[in-house]
Amino acid sequence: MSTPTSAVLAVVGDLFFVARIRETARLAGVPLEFAKTPPEIEAALAKTPRFVLLDLTAGYDYEEVFALTEAARVPVLAFTTHALARQTQPWHARCERVVTKETLTQELPLLLKEGVAP
Repeated sequence: MSTPTSAVLAVVGDLFFVARIRETARLAGVPLEFAKTPPEIEAALAKTPRFVLLDLTAGYDYEEVFALTEAARVPVLAFTTHALARQTQPWHARCERVVTKETLTQELPLLLKEGVAP
């Protein structure tokens, strides 16, 4: 079971956002781990992160990513862009929450601290 001190797992392809997320987590005192490949994601999920922060615009094999997160029962906070919202729509139902990159930027410190669970 995850705890408030459990890491957040970030599956993010955009290097700009990787840097921003890393710095925001550091300032917020939130443990953070990054993964990009299915084996890295699976290994990180075994550590029971509080949630997965998933970039829906990075071109990952989302079917595989969601199969892994669902098997691990870890909630997913995904982000997309306004321009790609329709294209990423098929994945939204498999996420706890989906936000735009703009919203993510504004709410990131709070989301990292509080998570996505209701």
